[in-house]
Amino acid sequence: MTRDKPWIFRTYAGHTSAARSNALYRANLAKGQTGLSVAFDLPTQLGYDSDHPLAKGEVGKVGVPVSHLGDMRALFDSIPLERMNTSMTINATAAWLLALYVALADEHGIGRAKLSGTTQNDIIKEYLARGTHIFPPEPSLRLTTDVIAFAAREMPRWNPVNFCSYHLQEAGAEPIEEAAFALSAAIAVLDAARAKIARAEFPKAVGRISFFVNSGTKFITEICKLRAMAEVWDELCETRYGVTDPHDRLFRYGVQVNSLGLAEQQPENNVYRILFAMLGVTLSKRARARAVQLPAWNEALGLPRPWDQQWSLRLQQIAAFETDMLEYDDIFDGSNAIGEKTAFFAREIRKEIARIETLGGAAGEPALEYMKERLVAANTARIEAIERGEEVRVGVNAFTETEPSPLTQGRGHFVVVDEKAQARQVEQLRAWRAARDEAGTRRALQALEEAAKTGANIMPASIECAKAGATTGEWADRLRRVFGEYRAPTGVAARAPVRNDERIAALRNAVEAWSKIHGRAPRLMVAKPGLDGHSNGAEQIAIRARDAGMDVTYNGIRFAPDEIVAAAHEARPDVIGLSILSGSHMMLAREVAARLKARGLDEVKLVAGGIIPQEEEAALKSAGISAVFGPKDFDLNAIIRTILSLA
Repeated sequence: MTRDKPWIFRTYAGHTSAARSNALYRANLAKGQTGLSVAFDLPTQLGYDSDHPLAKGEVGKVGVPVSHLGDMRALFDSIPLERMNTSMTINATAAWLLALYVALADEHGIGRAKLSGTTQNDIIKEYLARGTHIFPPEPSLRLTTDVIAFAAREMPRWNPVNFCSYHLQEAGAEPIEEAAFALSAAIAVLDAARAKIARAEFPKAVGRISFFVNSGTKFITEICKLRAMAEVWDELCETRYGVTDPHDRLFRYGVQVNSLGLAEQQPENNVYRILFAMLGVTLSKRARARAVQLPAWNEALGLPRPWDQQWSLRLQQIAAFETDMLEYDDIFDGSNAIGEKTAFFAREIRKEIARIETLGGAAGEPALEYMKERLVAANTARIEAIERGEEVRVGVNAFTETEPSPLTQGRGHFVVVDEKAQARQVEQLRAWRAARDEAGTRRALQALEEAAKTGANIMPASIECAKAGATTGEWADRLRRVFGEYRAPTGVAARAPVRNDERIAALRNAVEAWSKIHGRAPRLMVAKPGLDGHSNGAEQIAIRARDAGMDVTYNGIRFAPDEIVAAAHEARPDVIGLSILSGSHMMLAREVAARLKARGLDEVKLVAGGIIPQEEEAALKSAGISAVFGPKDFDLNAIIRTILSLA
């Protein structure tokens, strides 16, 4: 047998500043990483400059801030773009970040045809699962297809879109939903892109479409899911889009294995979870990933250190170079169990795609609402199964007796972003604005706005804006003028199934007793301050509290502290629950607490949940936060009981 080529080794990385991230990238490449996967901070993902009020506390936290071409230069300093495969996890502002990348390549005299990599650019899953959307579906679809058309013409080695089922699984999707929703998104985008690309060039454009999937510890199921996705994708390419070359019909995907299943309790066990999840995307040759990035064992605790990322990189290298998995053809061909489950998945995926088609396609409001409700309901069922012990989580709801872990003793087992980093970033941003040709920047931005209004492809004007020194916030604001902004469905409004679980019944009884005493139901406002769009936890708290009989307000993601306090003044909740997973909990929770006090709402209790290190809980409580919930707090009933006691 001919030994198969290894997949691209990546780590998902970026934090603090472009310079700090560049140092991390170069160190990882020196250790044997073969591609880059860039994490951008939330202001960059949502089209805000680092000095925007909504960026307060968010700069450099979950990724690297990139406000202009100077930041892009620093990010890729001494990294040869013509030899690098760069993946950028960017969606609403994908056209802009690609424009900055192209402008940087142009500066270095690197032909655009030599650039290889991926822009995620899948806005549909942002409406459903991750929350970094800006514009309504129709103009968002236009931006996505503009990038596809531009890349088809000028960047033949670039993957202009990466349909991302990863976050769908994180949001609760079962394998059929995960696959069908991602494939339906691809259909919606390709149907729209077909009008922008010459018929003769369209099959090659389809051949550059890629996917970004999730893989959990049930690796046999994952293998079958991916084989089924490959089968359905091949069929769609041939029958719907007329792609005749088998190479252009290949199901090309990268993967980040499941992070949601990583636990704060006994976190050393996460190493094994990552290993088994990786097997699902590497063992089957016919459904093997083209690129793999693995989370670190301590990601449920905070931002991994370079050593933690190295540990995950070494796992990939051992699998590729020390095992013999790449030396054989597909070892699952001929397996009855694999064949039957793959066939079942493929049938059900086709049915689900057809159902979404009847709703007008994945980019339409009816389908978005349907898919969001399905995800929230599936996540509710998953959490309840963990709570009841039906779904075992070692160290979490079973086998919880443990020795103290030497890996997590004391502080220093994850990276803490320097709080002064935002001030330095803002200072550099203002210096950039002061040094540029302001008149030239204004002309470029005006041309961008005209392109948005007239329907011209957005990429050429965006590249000119990048070269003229425009910033991320200025680019996005011009498009906001034309396209407006959008708030996606929450999936919480639909009534959840009535449950007969005894533990929920007991919780209802406690809420009813409270209501008899006070003459009304306890009021809970679930709020997401800042730019964090990961709403799974907030949704589940809202649903459980509502099912227990509480009066619940949840309006979705991305609210400023003053907006939350204004809403509290109207709704008069007994408790406000803040959900913050971006690492900005200290600043945002303190600001909400201060504004409540200033508004005379001292009686309202505040609780906070998110990726909050235990050593920071005391500081939050001293700032007026009555209770803090972290990843270890998986029992929703216990959380609701705490909230009820505070009320």
